[in-house]
Amino acid sequence: MLDTHCRKYIQPLIAVGADIALKLGLTANGVTIIAMLVGLLSGVLTAFNLSIIGVAILWFSGYLDAVDGTMARKTKSSSAFGTVMDITFDRMVEGAIILGVAYKYPQFSFISLILAISIIISMTIFLTTGPLAENKGEKTFHYQAGLAERTEGFLMLSLMMLLGDKAGAVINIFTVMVLFTAGQRFFDAKKILK
Repeated sequence: MLDTHCRKYIQPLIAVGADIALKLGLTANGVTIIAMLVGLLSGVLTAFNLSIIGVAILWFSGYLDAVDGTMARKTKSSSAFGTVMDITFDRMVEGAIILGVAYKYPQFSFISLILAISIIISMTIFLTTGPLAENKGEKTFHYQAGLAERTEGFLMLSLMMLLGDKAGAVINIFTVMVLFTAGQRFFDAKKILK
């Protein structure tokens, strides 16, 4: 939801990062890989009780994840494989955070698993609908908006990382948000894929 409605306000900041990365000679795919590695590190930091640094690293990873797409569009180098990398690496980062929290707080392992399965369900709908629907946006595939997009996910993951013993409530709320989004996407797919 926030990605869809607020991107235009932060796009100038993202464009600055894209310009800097291009001046450094980086490619969009290179920045995608860096974003993934930085994001994975945030999960490791969380597991080893360095959650505040982990959250900062997570958001930097998310920023780079937005920069790479802007770079690809600026250089007209958008590619189907870049999209595959981007979506796959996003899930790897989310998984690293979920694993980091589950490792740090084993009492949340089961509900963390339910969250992970919810993300799989939502992303399955998203990834199945994307190539089947007519693309009218600037991305390389049809983008289905929903309640829990990347920014909402980062907010919830950050709370999971920071709230310690109270993270269970956040995990459950995040799971409900993701399942609600899956429902939104499912009924949207039914409408657009007649």
